[in-house]
Amino acid sequence: MRQYELVERVKSYDPYADEDALNRAYIFAMKMHQAQKRESGEPYFSHPVAVAGILTELRLDDATIMAALLHDTAEDTAASFTDLKELFGADVANLVRGVSKLSKVPIRSEAAKKEEQAENFQKLVLAMSADIRVLLIKLADRLHNMRTLHFCANPEKRMRIATETMEIYVPLAERIGMHAIKDELEDISFQILHPEAYETISARLEFLTQKNQKEVDRVIEALQADLAESGLQASITGRKKRPYSIWRKMQEKNVAFEQIFDVMAFRVVVAGVEECYQALGIIHTRYSMIPGRYKDYISTPKPNGYQSIHTGVMGPHNHKIEIQIRTADMHRIAEVGVAAHWEYKQGVHKEGKQYRWMRELLDLLQHSADPKEFLEHTKIAMHQNQVFCFSPKGDLISLPQGATAIDFAYAVHSKVGDMCVGVKINGKICPLRTLLQNGDQVEVLTAKNQTPSPEWERIAVTAKAKASIRRFLRAQHYQQLLDKGRAAFSDAMKRAEIAWTDKDLEPLVAQYKKQSPSDVFVMIAEGLLSVDEVMNKLFPQHKLSLLQKAKAVFSKKKTGAKKHPAGGPGKTMMISGLFPGMAYGFAKCCHPVFGDKIVGIVMSGRRVTIHTGDCPVIRQFRDEPERWIDVAWSDAVPPDETLPVRIKVVLADKPNALSELMTALAAKDVVVSHFSTTDRQGGWADVVLDIQIKSGMQLDGIFQALRLCPPVSSVERMKAG
Repeated sequence: MRQYELVERVKSYDPYADEDALNRAYIFAMKMHQAQKRESGEPYFSHPVAVAGILTELRLDDATIMAALLHDTAEDTAASFTDLKELFGADVANLVRGVSKLSKVPIRSEAAKKEEQAENFQKLVLAMSADIRVLLIKLADRLHNMRTLHFCANPEKRMRIATETMEIYVPLAERIGMHAIKDELEDISFQILHPEAYETISARLEFLTQKNQKEVDRVIEALQADLAESGLQASITGRKKRPYSIWRKMQEKNVAFEQIFDVMAFRVVVAGVEECYQALGIIHTRYSMIPGRYKDYISTPKPNGYQSIHTGVMGPHNHKIEIQIRTADMHRIAEVGVAAHWEYKQGVHKEGKQYRWMRELLDLLQHSADPKEFLEHTKIAMHQNQVFCFSPKGDLISLPQGATAIDFAYAVHSKVGDMCVGVKINGKICPLRTLLQNGDQVEVLTAKNQTPSPEWERIAVTAKAKASIRRFLRAQHYQQLLDKGRAAFSDAMKRAEIAWTDKDLEPLVAQYKKQSPSDVFVMIAEGLLSVDEVMNKLFPQHKLSLLQKAKAVFSKKKTGAKKHPAGGPGKTMMISGLFPGMAYGFAKCCHPVFGDKIVGIVMSGRRVTIHTGDCPVIRQFRDEPERWIDVAWSDAVPPDETLPVRIKVVLADKPNALSELMTALAAKDVVVSHFSTTDRQGGWADVVLDIQIKSGMQLDGIFQALRLCPPVSSVERMKAG
């Protein structure tokens, strides 16, 4: 596109555009890119000009067009953002900064590519929340790159870019209502990702379109006559079906191509909203409506602002037809989305965060622990169809299909979700896992002392609910670790008679690059640091050799009353590899049993604690090899000797479930010394049991039997950590 053509396009819809600035931006970008080529062999400058051209079709303001011309100059040429700000103003420079390529460093590994993609998407969300025009330019940039992607010689790169486009840019385009761009991005991506399916469907689509064109014209004439007879003027056109939309319906409904194409599609455009409902009444009066095909997006618009009435009828000449009824303004919004609302004369530009879906993305960004989690949540949030529910005050809340009452509670507010104890749906108390339907009125019941359950994350569907639940559980888990680590360190310091404050831990905060002493306590609780290691680093003068003290005790001549090996006097030693006279006990954190790989850890005095080799607790002693003792099970273990093991069973919360569980245990001759149950959300309960067993082999058999028990969802051996 020539310089004067671009300027004339902008002036045709925006007479207040800065013609001089547009000319300067065009010439500046051309000079900056003059030595660069694209993979197609064309001058690189053809790309920013094409992007600007796409945006003129959307009738965007002059600053956006200039930013499109300049969007690669700051990263790919000698120009800087400071240069752009001085030459074209802060508005244009900020748009270019938001759109610019987000990484210059080549990344090779697949994991690193995914990490980079997630981080770049975070930056894009933040940029478009400040100014939605950033997203408009980015979509135009991606659209032109997709149009020329066939010039890329690397098939893996083409597949990666097409996948990224389908997963991120297509739903973003849909969210802002830019269906024309969305449709083209989908079809190009589909052609790259599934070339054979694309070619087959495109060929059959072209053949049947030509074959049925006369039928389409006859239906249009009949509909036109029906509406005109009632005094309603309307523009009626046949809607062209696209390869990707047909393929997607074939996959979702598991039907053949002919069944999809059998339904003709038409669009009726009328003067106003009243005429939309008048046209609907005429059509439904003349033709039989197909059940389940009527949707009114005028009274309840989609989150992206889309408005239209959809219906399906047995139309003229006994054809199944789909009809969309809308006004001309609704049609423009359906095609170009937010661009249809742009204001030129007043110079008012909408910020991204004014859109509810953008606020939800920012909320996800705040609550996600890392970029990859945010990207995954966003993909969930942007790929789901909607269901509309009402609050008791009549507020309309849109949720994805399959959403539960938990999702509704978090859609009202994250604090409401956290305190949710139940719901009333259409006046009736229902479980939190209840699936919501269109038109449901939902009242959330809350309690101040309520907190989210881990099961809620499994029940929730929306990204916002999942992220909020995960955030709360992370904070709760952190606090538990903090309390556990602080208590362990405090007890050790008390035994050593050392006075201390949190400030004493600041050297370790700096050494391990943490935020506060609380993070150090969490490291202790997680086993990443041992209490002795912290004490030795902070108070080296109090360092003691535990093994030396233990050996000194072990070497003493046995006199008077003696401690017997675990199991009592006269009993056979179950553990080999200990010093004579050493007392030992089995760790309650992992409950080792015969057959497990085990290790001994020397504790205070003469006692050795036996842990399983994979027990998380022993990690805190990894820097103290003097504590470790190689031990094994004795060959002389009596066959009737049993040891306690703690297991957790997730059991269906229904009548006789516990009885069935106990019957299954009794069938395996299992002795249960203690059990407790915990109510859970979602119709399940945790059952914790202490059982007496002889060996790991026996435990495997018990687990196998329990997994065959109908009410049992899962069973696992409990260990600390």
